[in-house]
Amino acid sequence: MTSPIALDLTTDVADLTAALIDINSVSGNETVLADAVENALRTLPHLDVVRDGDAIVARTQLGRKERVILAGHLDTVPLPTAAGSRGTVPSAWDGTVLYGRGATDMKGGVAVQLALAAELTAPGRDVTYVFYDHEEVEASLSGLGRLARNHPQLLQGDFAILLEPTDGTVEGGCNGTARFEVGTVGQAAHSARAWMGINAIHAAAEILVRLRDHEPATVTVDGLEYRESLNAVKINGGTAGNVIPDGTTVEINYRFAPDKSPEDAELYVRNLLDGFTVVRTDAAAGARPGLNHPAAADFVAAVGAEPKPKYGWTDVARFSELGIPAVNFGPGDALLAHTDNEHVPAEAIRDCLAALRRWLAD
Repeated sequence: MTSPIALDLTTDVADLTAALIDINSVSGNETVLADAVENALRTLPHLDVVRDGDAIVARTQLGRKERVILAGHLDTVPLPTAAGSRGTVPSAWDGTVLYGRGATDMKGGVAVQLALAAELTAPGRDVTYVFYDHEEVEASLSGLGRLARNHPQLLQGDFAILLEPTDGTVEGGCNGTARFEVGTVGQAAHSARAWMGINAIHAAAEILVRLRDHEPATVTVDGLEYRESLNAVKINGGTAGNVIPDGTTVEINYRFAPDKSPEDAELYVRNLLDGFTVVRTDAAAGARPGLNHPAAADFVAAVGAEPKPKYGWTDVARFSELGIPAVNFGPGDALLAHTDNEHVPAEAIRDCLAALRRWLAD
């Protein structure tokens, strides 16, 4: 049996990030990294450590008046395959910029969690550190969801911070997301005698026109402006090059503001596409910012930058479902996540660590 890879949690946090990137942890392949994280955390006597699958929870038990959760996922999206890609494994330095898969999403954030876990033996708030698997795949596989089912008591807290990349700015809440399939039905015929059939692909044109002409809303929720988007993301139809298609399906993704429930979002799409058959295939509620919670307000003040909305869906929504106000705050530019050139400046990781250290040590 191979011993877990040894992680030095006391090294410079940027170098720790590089060490994490060097451990391939594409979704479904997190075990080696989870072993390394668990092994490192179990050497810290001030933490209680529990493992569930490839998810690890480490907690202080100091009896503080407030408990904060710091959460991050261990997995990454698949490695790039294009020649010359720099966002791969192992990591590479270009001056003070670190390249590699997960540099922004989100091994920089995980490194910050680990550094804090090792350093803060007596923080001013009790802290729960959550490291989980399967974030980058379908929700049913989520390690955080599994922890919520198997160990809900371990996820109890007053406030949660998800260390997703935000360029060092607090991003409150997140948009919800829903997927729909909208179908059209035609009648098959030989394309040489097209008048004998009904072209289902042509019938889908009206769906696309309505989506093209749709004006996405910007919705203010608890002082933050969330931009919505509603788009066709895939279209399927046709059977052969000489057959008039008798069926077409347009797949739609709706990113909706956190003032709406998935049911509200579905009704909105159905009204827009009235006259067509609309089937909701997937949905996840968003999360309100929760910035009016005292702990959140205190954290925003400590960071010192104007908070922004999170447009994409993140696991702050899971914490919101648990009744825990949550924000996103982590190193790196989210626009670089999942790209072939994924990278993060070393100072961005150090600055994130310093901000959280100041706040938690208070």
